[in-house]
Amino acid sequence: MAPSADQHARVIPGGFTVLSLRFSEDDAHAALHQLCVKEHRVRAESSTNRPLDRTLFVLNVPPYCTESVITEMFSRFGPVQSVELKERPGASEPSHSGLTKHFTDKHRQCFRVAYIVFRHASGVNAAKRHPENVPLVVSTAERPVKTGIHKWIQQYSDSLIKASSLQQDIDQFMNDYDRQKEEEAKRQNKEAEQQQEDEEGWVKVTKGSRGVKVRPHSETANERTLQKEKKKKERKELLNFYTWQHRNTQKEHIAELRKKFEEDKQRIAVLRAQRKFRPY
Repeated sequence: MAPSADQHARVIPGGFTVLSLRFSEDDAHAALHQLCVKEHRVRAESSTNRPLDRTLFVLNVPPYCTESVITEMFSRFGPVQSVELKERPGASEPSHSGLTKHFTDKHRQCFRVAYIVFRHASGVNAAKRHPENVPLVVSTAERPVKTGIHKWIQQYSDSLIKASSLQQDIDQFMNDYDRQKEEEAKRQNKEAEQQQEDEEGWVKVTKGSRGVKVRPHSETANERTLQKEKKKKERKELLNFYTWQHRNTQKEHIAELRKKFEEDKQRIAVLRAQRKFRPY
């Protein structure tokens, strides 16, 4: 149903629409909190996580509004696909903390900004047309939101970790670690076998599995390759030395044979001269 004349959206400079926020339905006379929303149109930050036509940018989000609370509140405008809360506007950054489910990042208790992604573009338009004098309710009977000491008690209870659950995660981590070490040892042994040389310097070449890509050389494999090249160079130098020595030996032997041949010729000539008949 279209809003009446006294129920209209209020647009402020910057293209933001003002939405009123009330904490509880029972606080009819309490002061209202104001949210500033507009369609997300920063093309430099456009990604699959924040589609330009279905993302609503929200400023001045109170600390007690979690992702689930915002999802419930804005579901009145259309199905909500995702909600992202940040301390300041900026590009979406994937979380790579590497923490387990038992240890989560701590967030500062401060006002934040939100990026609400609707399943359909009509959700963004409906939120922009929502009248200011119809506040959104944070805590309802069906969806109570804890604050103050009740919230702190709940946070403390959630921070306690069951020993059995933690031990299960530790065992899983150690099993994964041991498996990775075994696979690494097998891979290194396989590389060592493939790069192993025999006594004459030949390398045994084995055929890899079909469809398996060649793995890049590790530091150990690179070091073995350098050692192989060094040995080949030394072997080549030694072989060259042996070749040069063999040639010199052959030259000396031939020279010795020639010298002996000349000496034999001279000795034969002397013997022939001695046997020659000389009449007196």
